[in-house]
Amino acid sequence: QGQLVESGGGSVQAGGSLRVACVPSERIFGNYNMAWFRQPPGKEREFVAAITWNGQRTKYTDSVKGRFTISIDNAKKTMYLQMNSLKPEDTAVYYCNTVYSIEEASPSSAFTIWGQGTQVTVSS
Repeated sequence: QGQLVESGGGSVQAGGSLRVACVPSERIFGNYNMAWFRQPPGKEREFVAAITWNGQRTKYTDSVKGRFTISIDNAKKTMYLQMNSLKPEDTAVYYCNTVYSIEEASPSSAFTIWGQGTQVTVSS
């Protein structure tokens, strides 16, 4: 059992929607700011969105603003990334992780062992 478990990925056509989920361990949820990252095929892992531990603030990379929404469901102890108007360039393996600052979140600043991620494929 990993400390971070991603799910919800799949294959969709351009313009479609998908919601991926991240279930962190109990010691993580509610104690740290969190973020979503993605790694397109043949490219480096990159920042997508972040949210404070209490859900009061969020941050998005420019390419997904207005299309993606990061959120936390306290009842389910799960973090989500709702992805709308998907584009082929959104194709990647999506990962979640803990970060100290949502303003400076980056793959190198994530401090929990990475999970397996969930594959999102968008066809044109």
